[in-house]
Order: sequence, then C-alpha cells, then structure tokens
Amino acid sequence: MTSHVRDFAGYRGNPPHVTWPGNARVAVSFVVNLEEGAELAIADGDERNEKVYEAIEEVVGAPDPCMMTHFEYGPRAGYWRIMDVLSSRGLHATISSCGRAVERSPELVADAVARGHEISCHGYRWETHAGMEESRERAAIARTAEAIAAAAGRPPVGWHTRSAASVNTRRLLCEHGGFLYDSDAYNDDLPYVLTVGGAPHVVLPYSFDTNDMRFGPGGGFVFAEDFARYCADAFDRLWEEGAKVPKMMSIGLHLRFIGRPARIRGLEMFLDHIARKGRAWIARRDEIAHHWRSVAGLDPWAPAAARHPQAVAD
Repeated sequence: MTSHVRDFAGYRGNPPHVTWPGNARVAVSFVVNLEEGAELAIADGDERNEKVYEAIEEVVGAPDPCMMTHFEYGPRAGYWRIMDVLSSRGLHATISSCGRAVERSPELVADAVARGHEISCHGYRWETHAGMEESRERAAIARTAEAIAAAAGRPPVGWHTRSAASVNTRRLLCEHGGFLYDSDAYNDDLPYVLTVGGAPHVVLPYSFDTNDMRFGPGGGFVFAEDFARYCADAFDRLWEEGAKVPKMMSIGLHLRFIGRPARIRGLEMFLDHIARKGRAWIARRDEIAHHWRSVAGLDPWAPAAARHPQAVAD
C-alpha cells in the first residue's frame, strides 16, 4: 500500500503571485453534488440503507421509503431550482457526479452539459474509498469515468471522493489517464501541483465549511441567511487577502439541501453579494485547474514570466 506524505508547509507563507482572469481577487468554484441514486438502499440490493441525512432514524433490515424519497427530491425538484438560479445569472459550475447517480438520471447530465457546466467524478457509489482494496478502487474509477463519458459525451477530467480518498486514489487516477485534477484535499485556499507518477497533477482543495451540508444535523445552518452570511464572510476575507495574492473559494451545494424552497434564497443572497463586491472569477473547476497549470508553466502556452515553483511530492 502507498504511504501518504503529509505536508504542513504548503507555500510556506509565500504563495505564487498569479493573476486570475479579469484581474479577479478570488476564483469562486461552485460544486453541485449529484449523489442521489448512488446512496445505499436495501431496495436497490445494497447491504443496508443510507443513514446520512437530516433527523431521520435508520431503518434496518427493510427498504426505507422515507430515506429513498428524501434523496429522490434532489433530481425531481432541487436540481432544477439550482440550475435556474445559476442560469439566470449566466454562471457555470462543476457537477460532481456519482457514476450510479448519472446512470439513473442521465437527463440531468445532458441538461447540465447543455447549460455549459462541467461534469466531474464523485465516485461510482456515494462512498468513502479509505481502506478500499486497490483492484476494487481501480474498477470503481474506471466505471465512474465510463458512466460520465457516456452521459456527458466527453470524458471527465476531475475527481472528488466522498469524505476520504484512499492512499492509492491519486495514483490510480493518474494511471487511469485523462484526469487533470482532483479535489481530495482540504488544506489550502489555493490550488497546488504535485508530481504523481512522474507527471504534474493539479489539486484543487475543497471545503466542508462553505458548504450547504451544514444544513444537516449539528451543522449550524438553520435558515437561508445562515448559509449566505457564512459564505459572504469567507468571501470577504479572501477578497481582502486577494488584493496581495489571489485566493480560491469552494462552495459545496447539494440538490437535496440548498435545492429546498426555504434554502435556495441563501444561494441567491450570496451570489448577489459577490456581484456587488466584484473582482471575482466564478469558474468551473476544470477552468481553474487549466489556468493554474498555465501560470505554473506546465502547459506549452504558459508565459515564462508567470511561472512559479510548485509543491512537489511523489
């Protein structure tokens, strides 16, 4: 098994002085998670029912219509509400998609592609990969990529594991080929580049705090204003710091959370705040990763003056 090398230093207080498009201070990445249909359900032949949601008791040993219909809300109603908000402002996001969810709702992927969104990988099942046997994980990566390529009409270039990757995930992604970046890190406010298998690989750190998952039990968000205020506070701080060096902000969205009628206003309020503030580049994660490769001097068209040393680890 591959060992994991921890890095507490990062850019060592000296991040690269790159420029975002439009001279933005903050690159803002909205990640819409498409997980519904990939969660555990005895009715689908799984070993147990999913138990991660709001205040619902776990049903053991029998199908759970309560849990299943809560997840069904996302594709039926939540997705369309979120898409309408983004489309009304001409914004594009990354749709982080589980392979089994894509197979069950290919029409959502087709719609997202038509709207200009990126479709990235979120595992085949909505599951952690920590401790997963290597051959099983390799197969899961391939199956996820195949499902998304079939539905989207193009292969995915991004990956994010639910909660925890294995010590092999990043290597297996690079061995599979075609992956530009992964988001299996939570350790910085900027992208960074690692050398994996002798080649450069972009890491776009993700965030669990600026995330609508905090509407769940004990998460701290109750009202739409809670989400909007917290994200606005984070954005404002990064915006101030971005006057000196650029910053990146990730906002995680879920169809069955922010897609609810009482919560969607929180997304609208935050988008209005960004618009008033200005100097933000709202971009898909593949766009951010391509840009970072360019300024890091990893692509042929990168100007030499923009190059900056990156963190390197095998």
